[in-house]
Amino acid sequence: MDEVITDTNIEVKPSTEMTAGEMLRNARTTGRRKRELQTIAKQLCIREDFLQALEDGNYTALPEVVYILGFARNYAIELGLDPDEVITKIKHELGLVPVEGEEPVLAVKKPESDAPKFDFKKFVPMCKNAWAYIVKHWKWASGIAGGVLLLIILLVVLFSGSSSKTDDLSIDDAEIVVSSEPSEPAYTQPVRERFGIENRGKSTIILQANKNAGEVGKWIQIEDARGKIVFTKIMAPGDIFYMPVGNGYRGTFGDVSCFDFWVDGKLAPAIKASRNSKIAITAENLMKPVAANNKQ
Repeated sequence: MDEVITDTNIEVKPSTEMTAGEMLRNARTTGRRKRELQTIAKQLCIREDFLQALEDGNYTALPEVVYILGFARNYAIELGLDPDEVITKIKHELGLVPVEGEEPVLAVKKPESDAPKFDFKKFVPMCKNAWAYIVKHWKWASGIAGGVLLLIILLVVLFSGSSSKTDDLSIDDAEIVVSSEPSEPAYTQPVRERFGIENRGKSTIILQANKNAGEVGKWIQIEDARGKIVFTKIMAPGDIFYMPVGNGYRGTFGDVSCFDFWVDGKLAPAIKASRNSKIAITAENLMKPVAANNKQ
């Protein structure tokens, strides 16, 4: 059931005076269509406590900045707000955007090294004391020096002998090392980050976020045949995900046009589907002609 607001004495501020969180809460709780956080969280596949943190401006309760901006953009679109205005306000609140055209100044504090500093004044007396000790006990010093020299000669002889044996080996006896690095498709975007790396080399389907994902990225969620979530992420342009081997996997996308699908190294036809619709991630489904793919 949608939330009903009975208090009519609500002060409505202009959007320019509101914080990003106040804009989101105001859009959700006022007007003709009032909605509950729980309902919107299920529709957007975003945790309810994350949406609550956005409304409260409690950004420390959220993951990295890219998640904050991605969640806020999807939430603003769902509530009918201008997502760019909400994102700009959040960037100001996080200090990511300079105020009134000022250049941002980032103060980077260099960590102090814990390594002890070299004290030349103490080093000179230590050398003098060591030399005096050697002069006083010159017999022992001569014996030690002779032993070290003999050890060096023995090591040189041993290693020179082993190297000569190696030179006598024929080319046929040499071990040929072949690189086992798996081949990759000719991606449309430079690879940024790799996910599902444990499937690399055996995966026949690879997903990559393309340039349409924008600077805040696009959300993706992969489930197995039992509905268990195996991967969920906001992927930026260039990020790739190696699909696990097997059929039965289905994907839910914030915008499927922001992703490229590679099947056995070949780029699959573009898929058109409504937001949050589940798509079968199989070679047969992805490699259908465009017209057949768009009917699902």
